[in-house]
Amino acid sequence: MVPTPRIFRAIIVDDERLARRELRSLLSEHGEIEVAGEAGNVAQAVRLIGEQEPDVVFLDIQMPGESGFGLFDQVGKTFDVIFVTAFDAYAIRAFEVNALDYLLKPINPERLARAVARLSAGDHIGTSTARRLEYEDRLFLELDGHSRFLKINTIVCLCAAGDYSEIFTADGGKSLVLKSLKEWEERLPEKQFARIHRSTIINLEYIERVEGWFNRSYQIYLRQIEEPFMMSRRYAAKLRLRFG
Repeated sequence: MVPTPRIFRAIIVDDERLARRELRSLLSEHGEIEVAGEAGNVAQAVRLIGEQEPDVVFLDIQMPGESGFGLFDQVGKTFDVIFVTAFDAYAIRAFEVNALDYLLKPINPERLARAVARLSAGDHIGTSTARRLEYEDRLFLELDGHSRFLKINTIVCLCAAGDYSEIFTADGGKSLVLKSLKEWEERLPEKQFARIHRSTIINLEYIERVEGWFNRSYQIYLRQIEEPFMMSRRYAAKLRLRFG
């Protein structure tokens, strides 16, 4: 006996009425998707999610005066998310929200079909893996209480700060983010970033000079940062093995 295909209740969130109409039309070609409603902003989406309890939300990111990411501050994420956005692909790959997929505007029907196939295949909430980042990627992070994009190649170094990490960036800025150095070490591109101390990760591209220090340790000077960072003998040995 052939099992009955699962039907996924969907909500479309986009401030542009024509964009919602276009996506609804494209989704009508997929019998496994039932569009339960549309929202033109985050507040409408919050109400609609509470009423309809969708399986998947097609979410625009850029809306006048707000971001689609604001939705996650107001609802528990009990649904899959497929971003619909004009952002380029490399900026999307590293979003901290565990999205099932992303679609670039204008939506390609074949690309939409692949996203729906992923939904049907069971690649659901929480199953996306944290891939290693690339140097040109961007992260969408909560930095000092504000949500913003952080370009990986602008990170000069990261220092442990309890449960947080302090990020030093090329524009001279400093920010706190709730992410451990271990998490950063597992995600940052290995070619450009290295741990030089149990409390410090640096971007090798920003090294200005290296000076020998006490007991075969080193002091590393980075561009944009006045004070040097110490590289312990243990981590110096690891770096020599890695790049030797």
